[in-house]
Amino acid sequence: METSSTLTYREHIENLKDDLDFEEQGDAIYLYHEDDEARLLWAFHRSSGSHPVQVADPNTDVAIMAFNHSRMGAYERFTRLNPAVIADPELRNHIRNRSRMLFRALVDNDFTELLMTLDFAPVFLDQACDQMINGRIWNEHYASPLRASQFLDFAHEHINKKLAEGVIRRLRPLKHQTFDEVKGLLFELVSQVQKLHSEIKVHYVKEFEIWIKSEKLHPLQIIVLTKQIALLKEPHD
Repeated sequence: METSSTLTYREHIENLKDDLDFEEQGDAIYLYHEDDEARLLWAFHRSSGSHPVQVADPNTDVAIMAFNHSRMGAYERFTRLNPAVIADPELRNHIRNRSRMLFRALVDNDFTELLMTLDFAPVFLDQACDQMINGRIWNEHYASPLRASQFLDFAHEHINKKLAEGVIRRLRPLKHQTFDEVKGLLFELVSQVQKLHSEIKVHYVKEFEIWIKSEKLHPLQIIVLTKQIALLKEPHD
């Protein structure tokens, strides 16, 4: 495992670190190096995060190291990952902590990338559900009602009260919204009603009715909203 008669791979990488073109040199030497150990070390030491090529490395140890040290977004990282890692439960366990963090970010957004990732690698649905239930909400990038419905459809075998609540608390609340904003959302939901999951429809019916009672609206405004809410209700309501 020597790059010369005197330097090991690790020592050689350490010596390169002070150079301005550290990564350029390292990529040229180690990105496609024939020795798995050399590529593994470079996946760990690459200062700006691992290269996409490393995440797809044919050696699963290198791919796992690169996946865990990458700075790519979740979808790109999963789709580039050596498929053998995704297919093997034991190998997936080596990226579990990192993938949990990625799904934490995915469920804290509008669910677009979450659905793309799960469509590509449905084997991670358990982690997505876990973060949906237990993950904290860190930002204000709310899930769209349609994407939330698609997630519930995708996770239909896992649906329980906690999971449904986890999805619903990631929808934008009606509180502090204007009449025009609420009306716009309601009309949008009605236009998508056939595609909305029952949990999403039931939630919004309750939220709209609560919002109407809390606001000082003109009777005609109430009539407009009430008619649309009726279209959103489940047939048995």
